[in-house]
Amino acid sequence: MRKAPKFFDATSQTNIVLWHLTKFKTITSIEAFERYGITRLSAQTFVLRQEGHRIGMRWQESVNRYGVPVRYGVYFLEKRNHHEHL
Repeated sequence: MRKAPKFFDATSQTNIVLWHLTKFKTITSIEAFERYGITRLSAQTFVLRQEGHRIGMRWQESVNRYGVPVRYGVYFLEKRNHHEHL
């Protein structure tokens, strides 16, 4: 059995989410699970917010494979205003 790269250690899931948001701008729960095996994206965004990162979320509406309307959260990094320190 192959060993997973260090990048995917469970202790660095918040870093993976932050990296993804920086590179791709948004992430959803299904993307987090399919790409990185992260099953609780909301928990990772909570930790990032506690660390001072400004993570926003907007609802996206869609239709699932059965034709039923659904909505899901799309997380993104909020822009800092010019008065905030980096």
